[in-house]
Amino acid sequence: MRKSVLFVLAVAVVLLAGFGAAAQDEKVLVIGHTEQTDFYDPANGFTGTTSLVRRATYDTLVTFPDEDASEILPSIASSWAISDDGLHYTFTLDDSFLFNNGDSVTADDVVFSIQRLKYVNGNPSFLAAGIDSVVANEDGTVTFTLPEVRPTFVTELANTAFSITNADVVRANGGTDGMDAAETDGAADYLNQNSAGTGPYQIDSWAPQDETVLVRNPNYPGEAPYFDRILIVNIPEAATQKAALESGQIDIATDLSPDQMTELEGNPDVNIWRGPGQWNHFLIMNADPEIGGPVSDPRVWLAVRLALDYEGYLQLWPGSVTPGSVMNYFLAGAFQDDRALSRDLDRSKALLAEAGYPDGFDIDLKYPDWNAFGIDMNINAQKVQADLAEAGINVTLAPGEFSIALEEYRLGNAGFGYWLWGPDINDPVDVLAFVPGGKVATERLRFTEERAPAEILELRDAVKKESDPVRRAELFDQIQVWLQESGNFAPFLYPPTQTALRVGINGYNWHPQWVMDVAIISRDEM
Repeated sequence: MRKSVLFVLAVAVVLLAGFGAAAQDEKVLVIGHTEQTDFYDPANGFTGTTSLVRRATYDTLVTFPDEDASEILPSIASSWAISDDGLHYTFTLDDSFLFNNGDSVTADDVVFSIQRLKYVNGNPSFLAAGIDSVVANEDGTVTFTLPEVRPTFVTELANTAFSITNADVVRANGGTDGMDAAETDGAADYLNQNSAGTGPYQIDSWAPQDETVLVRNPNYPGEAPYFDRILIVNIPEAATQKAALESGQIDIATDLSPDQMTELEGNPDVNIWRGPGQWNHFLIMNADPEIGGPVSDPRVWLAVRLALDYEGYLQLWPGSVTPGSVMNYFLAGAFQDDRALSRDLDRSKALLAEAGYPDGFDIDLKYPDWNAFGIDMNINAQKVQADLAEAGINVTLAPGEFSIALEEYRLGNAGFGYWLWGPDINDPVDVLAFVPGGKVATERLRFTEERAPAEILELRDAVKKESDPVRRAELFDQIQVWLQESGNFAPFLYPPTQTALRVGINGYNWHPQWVMDVAIISRDEM
């Protein structure tokens, strides 16, 4: 449902009126946001909005600081120890954590949550696939066993997909952590509308592509968050978000364009937050000839990258940079814009001719009709169409509804498309999703190990186990060089993060893992 400014106002009025006199004193934060949600169930959901809500409603064993991902901090786990062989991780739990129904968190809850994530076969389940076992010990600790050394493992556990859920509540509502969970688990519907977590908030309701309402967790043992209620309203039109913010109908707007942000700079009622970008925009090319057709050829992959007018995208979206690779810009060792590709139409045309397309070819470009955090994907798609036409590739634009386009992409059935990526793991190892054997390359774009040269598989396997920072950086450098020449992605835009807030809203901070933490946001008292 697409919302109007009047509808946003009506929701706010009804929300407050519906709770009688007591509601008059409620502190409510209203966030205007382009919703991208598949599930709120931790074992199934894997989108930006999902992470935002899970941060507020659940906790993980470990976490990051509020302001960045610079270190790993204790959370439900108060401490952890790693065996000498690097294969066993034992976590001691902090017994002060309570679920929103008042139950204490136990080692059995941790085991259940991790095993359900692994076996339910949801979109984030791949994160737990590399765990051989997780067991509750007699002393109340939890031990994970890995099949091989993985220095990034603790960092991975900070992803909100590893949220710890109340095993008794989830089981009572159809959940299971059995190996057959993909066929027998039925808790997703319950967890989309209710929380079974330890966070400062809990889900009150969710109307998909409409609004999400969070309320305080009555059994939260920590400091209570400032706001009683959080309303996350789906406003896909950037102009409507801007108007709603200016009129005071929403407190935060997450998806305004750079031009709109510039227009707001003189508004005394609005503050602008600017920071590093999170989302790498790129073209995808399926390696399966039956799906990708002409874009399944590695020579065409490079030809497409060389045909893009990178400078043109920077002019469209001021403050952006050209990504050097599909590794997210803020991760250690990621290629910066000084190592990005430059346009070379002559070489692009030569590669197309070498691949058997001297006169180019016709192809559809599939992508979501979506305002992605202030960047209108339709505008970029039109630019891609014009760029590739100069190399002889005739592109027909095929925008689709977000959830339908996302499902086709995730199932690996999209031939040529346009998507974006924020890191699942806040470590350079995240880029391995884009090499053969990685989730994005293999599951979504059919670039399997069988189709890959030995060199990239050797680099991938070596860097997974490498703990020496110098050697690790060298390996990631080589992987990015390989992706520039031989990968089936064409990264072309890395916008900054820009959020507009009403004056008086305090504590907002963009975060690379969960977008924002609503529990640390407050408002100046009148």
